[in-house]
Parts: sequence; structure tokens; C-alpha cells
Amino acid sequence: MNTQFRATLCGFAAILLWGCLAFLTDINRQIPPFQLMAMSFATGFAVIALKWKLTGQNAIALFKQPSATWALTLFGLFGYHFFYFMALRTAPVLQAGLIAYLWPLFIVLLATRLHNSPVKPLLIAGSVLSLAGCWLLIYRTGMQLSTQHIWGYVFAIACALIWSLYSVLSSKRTQVPSDFIGWGCGVTALLALVCHIALEQTLWPLSSSQWLGILLLGAGPVGIAFVAWDHGMKKGNLPLLGSLSYLAPLLSTLILIVWADVQVTGQLLLGGLMILGGAIMAATTTNK
Repeated sequence: MNTQFRATLCGFAAILLWGCLAFLTDINRQIPPFQLMAMSFATGFAVIALKWKLTGQNAIALFKQPSATWALTLFGLFGYHFFYFMALRTAPVLQAGLIAYLWPLFIVLLATRLHNSPVKPLLIAGSVLSLAGCWLLIYRTGMQLSTQHIWGYVFAIACALIWSLYSVLSSKRTQVPSDFIGWGCGVTALLALVCHIALEQTLWPLSSSQWLGILLLGAGPVGIAFVAWDHGMKKGNLPLLGSLSYLAPLLSTLILIVWADVQVTGQLLLGGLMILGGAIMAATTTNK
């Protein structure tokens, strides 16, 4: 098993963890978004800090990174989530979700350009097919893009661009250990706390299951997933990971079907098949 394949598997593990994001967030849907962001990123920081302790890593040395590395990390972690939550505050959730899920396609396109790789039509076709399948999973009859929510759509596009740019640019900074993401999570938690104090009213979880949901959210889709994604971006197959990212909303939908008793429809099945088909096309192309 070569290094690139192992790193790609790490990136894919992050995608699978992100598939649990909607489920774990839904458990605590009454918690204000920036408060939930602060709590989950603080948990992510604690989990990664525990890894530093167990593996004997020098936390201070990890902290001492160039200002450009700090700027890029906070641009990705805090910037993406800030604009995502702002999009949810100023536009309907479904429309915002449709636009925000442009980021995997952007990663495919940016990674191809960054590495001066030839544009493979089948790879682009697979990414577009997966994007269309993702839209089918989220789309509801009668849903329309309204000029009334134009800023929400702008915020959603911003978060898609931010995450794709962050992911691809991080792939070039191979000298930065992926565990540095732990410090990024810690500072992001502080910035989210500032936003929470300025914009929201504090509401605490009401049950042990909600507290467990926050711990799992911080440990998995936030802490472990971001470290794994960073490793995958730096040493794995970027275009392939970009295409496989569309499996996250598919997995999320499958979990919600079981959790929230969502009705299975032909539209959901077709969307799922399109996502899988697009991912298989991309995998076949990138392995040639």
C-alpha cells in the first residue's frame, strides 16, 4: 500500500465522518449555531491535544508555525463555518445547502489546475454527475432561488470557495504537520465564542444524549476528520477526494432516513445512484 493510497484513505475517512455531521447536528438543533461551533471545535482541540500527549508530540513546536500557515488554517476552518452559518441565517437551509455543496467540484477543478494535470473529461463528468445527484437529495418541489435571500446565496458561494481554496492550498504546505490542525480548532473555537456572545443567546443541552452528540461531533466530524482531511490533501489524490466528497451528503441522507424516518422516494434513490455513479467514474479516471 503506497503513501498516496494510504493518505487518500485518510481523506476518505474524513468524508465518511462528515456524513455523520447532519445527524449529530440535528440532535442539538436547538443550540445556537455559533455556540455549537465553539463547543464542538473546543472538543476537537481537546481530542487532538490528547493525541499530542499520548504520542509525545511537542505542542509548542506545533504552535510555532509561519503566519501564512495560521492565516490559511483560520481562513479554512473559521472562514468556511462562519459563512456557512451566516448563509443559514439569511437564506433557506435547502437552497444554502445546494450552493455550498459546490466545493467538491471546485476542488476537482482547482486541483487539476494547481498540479498542471490534464483535464480529464470523465473526471469532470463524474464530478458534475455527483453534484446533480447531491442536488436531487436536497431539492424539494417548489424550491426557488429568491432575490430576497441574495446575501445568503453569496455567503453560501463564499463558503464553497473558501473550503475548496483552503483544501487545495493546504496540499502545497507539506512541511506543516497535520496535527497543527488542533491549534486551528482551538483558535476557531475562541473566534466562534466571540461570534456567539455578539450574536446569540446561550442555550445549553437538555439531556445526556445531546451532550454525547456534542462530544461525538467535536471528536469525529471536527477533530479527527480535519486532521485526516489535511493529511489526505497533502499526500493523497486530490481530484479523487474532491469527487468522493459527494458521498458525504449521500451517507448523511441514509443516516437521516433511519434517524428521522425520512420517506424513501424515487428522487432520493436516483440522487444516490447518480452520486455513486459519479464517484465511480472519478475513481476509474484517476486510477488510469
